[in-house]
Amino acid sequence: MEHSPARRSLLLAAVAAPFVAACSSAPVADQGRAHAAQAELAALEKASNGRLGVAALDTSNGTRVAHHARERFPLCGTYAVVAAAAILARGSLDASLLPRRILYRRYEVVAGSPVTESHVDTGMTIAQLCTAMLQSGDKGAGNLLMGVLGGPQAVTAFAHESGDTVFRLDRWEPELNEAAPRDERDTSTPVAMVDMLQRLLLGDTLREPQRAQLTEWMTGGARNASGIAAGVPPGWRIADKTGTGGYGTTTDVAVLWPPSRAPIVLAVSFTQPRADA
Repeated sequence: MEHSPARRSLLLAAVAAPFVAACSSAPVADQGRAHAAQAELAALEKASNGRLGVAALDTSNGTRVAHHARERFPLCGTYAVVAAAAILARGSLDASLLPRRILYRRYEVVAGSPVTESHVDTGMTIAQLCTAMLQSGDKGAGNLLMGVLGGPQAVTAFAHESGDTVFRLDRWEPELNEAAPRDERDTSTPVAMVDMLQRLLLGDTLREPQRAQLTEWMTGGARNASGIAAGVPPGWRIADKTGTGGYGTTTDVAVLWPPSRAPIVLAVSFTQPRADA
C-alpha cells in the first residue's frame, strides 16, 4: 500500500491518539493503558505496510511506551531541533551570535527554502534562520545554520556531548532526507530522540533562557495541522518538529503539555520499503 503525505500525516495523528486518551483520565503509567497503546501501535503498523517506530515518556512517573523504539529511522527534518539547540548553546557563551546577520547567494538556496529564498537581498540573522528552520522547515536555513556550526558532524558532536551517542547527522539538505532502507546515515532511534528532547526542553542541557527560546521556536507560528499535532485536542500545548523524506518517510518529535498535567515526550517515525511510496 502506498501512502500520500496526507495519509502519512493521519498515521502520525493516529499514533498520538492512545496517549491523548490515556492523559484524559489517568497517567500513561497505568500498565493496562500502556499495553493497550502498544497493541494499537502494532495494529497501525500492520495496516500501514511500513515500519513504525514510536517512543513515549510520561514525565509524571517515568513510564515509557515503545514500539521498535531502538531501531534506527531517518531523521529528516527532526535534526533541526538538535541543530537549533547547538546554536543556542553557543549563543549562551556569545551574546552576539543570534543577532548576527548571515549573507548568502541565491545559488546557495536549495529547493524547499521559502523563507531564505525571499531574503536573498538582505540576508537573515541567525535567530531568524532558526525560526525559519523550525517553523517553516526551510532547508536553506538548515544548511546555513549547519555552516555556522561547522557542518553536520558538528551537530552530531553536540548531540554526543549532550548524552546522545545514537544520533548521527552525515549530510546536508536536501540529501539528508534520502531515507534509503538500511542506510544508517542521518538516523537516530525514537527512544534516543525522546531522551534528547527531554534533556533539551525539560532538562538542564541548555540554560533556562536558551531552553525557553527553543520551546518558543517549537511552539510558535501557526499550529501544525499535520503530524502529531493533528491528533492533539484544543487546550493542549505542543512543541514539535516534523520531517519528511524518501521512501514514504515521515517523522515527528514533540513535547505535549496536557492541561494541569506533567508533559509527555513523544517521537514517531514511519518509513516504507519502496522509493516511490
